[in-house]
Amino acid sequence: MTNHIRKPATLITGANGEMGHGLIEALASSGSNIIIAIDVRSIDQSLRSKCTETITGDILEQLVMERLQSEYEIHTIYHLAALLSTRAEFTPESAHKVNVEGTMYLLKLAVEQSRWHGFPVKFLFPSSIAVYGLPSVSAKKSAGKVAEKDWTMPITMYGCNKLYCEHLGRYYAHHYRQLAADTEKRGGVDFRCIRFPGLISAVTVPSGGTSDYAPEMLHAAAQKKHYDCFVRDDVRIPFMAMPDAIDALLKLEAAPASGLSQSVYNITSFSPSAGEIRAIALRAFEGADITFRPDDKRQAIVDSWPEDVDDSAARRDWGFAPFYDQQRAFDQYLIPGIRQRYAG
Repeated sequence: MTNHIRKPATLITGANGEMGHGLIEALASSGSNIIIAIDVRSIDQSLRSKCTETITGDILEQLVMERLQSEYEIHTIYHLAALLSTRAEFTPESAHKVNVEGTMYLLKLAVEQSRWHGFPVKFLFPSSIAVYGLPSVSAKKSAGKVAEKDWTMPITMYGCNKLYCEHLGRYYAHHYRQLAADTEKRGGVDFRCIRFPGLISAVTVPSGGTSDYAPEMLHAAAQKKHYDCFVRDDVRIPFMAMPDAIDALLKLEAAPASGLSQSVYNITSFSPSAGEIRAIALRAFEGADITFRPDDKRQAIVDSWPEDVDDSAARRDWGFAPFYDQQRAFDQYLIPGIRQRYAG
């Protein structure tokens, strides 16, 4: 037994990603809870001193889940681990296993932890605008700000996975084992979900995601490399700077349950066209060379996502308000950060 048994702990899956890094930094500085970080890759050295425990393992492994259940008193779970959109299209069955079964295992862990220590386990789940599926470009342009219940007909495996996991979270929170003879008291899982727009970071290099054309332009421009953008110049989807995404998760976690009117919330910050992002990159980086060469298949996916989303519920219920609007995101965060990355 370790000496942190029965002390409230926060579990972060997919901890090696940038969102995981940001969460760990914020939680460690607050000093509130024990932090358990898990990832399929060895946790970065820079994070280890900020965590009580780091685990290299797969959430699909039974032994890993048994260890989490037996050794820790988990009160909050940030489930960041996922197989992302582009890779999921190449390996849809693997994506379903990771994204759906992994989420179910963690929801079950939350139920068991709640039964043990007697408090609802907060389950923070990052979803995506990939859950939307508008049928045409004309429908996308006329849809306006899309609300949480509208157009949820995704055309990607990743979007299907995320939408289903939203429903799973609602089920575990409100209807779990509702016909069983020994039906348990409701409230074992306090499921809270954010549908994120495209996230742009000044810290990490784009990894080929479907919304990564925006950061890819900036990184290529900073290196004076030619870049063929894989979407049309007029395409438009919502975006957000990574620090605001991390802050939103923390704000939603801290919000009183009594003030939350729904379990799934849209959030967004700005919605530039690809052409507008190109213009910003050309102004910021001398010698930038960006052209448009749309890839029909990836273009079709982006065309199925809304131009903007309605995040009024998040602003009303838990005070969501992004710090980085479009100008501030590019001028104060993205361009300086990316420029510094490639300086010298």
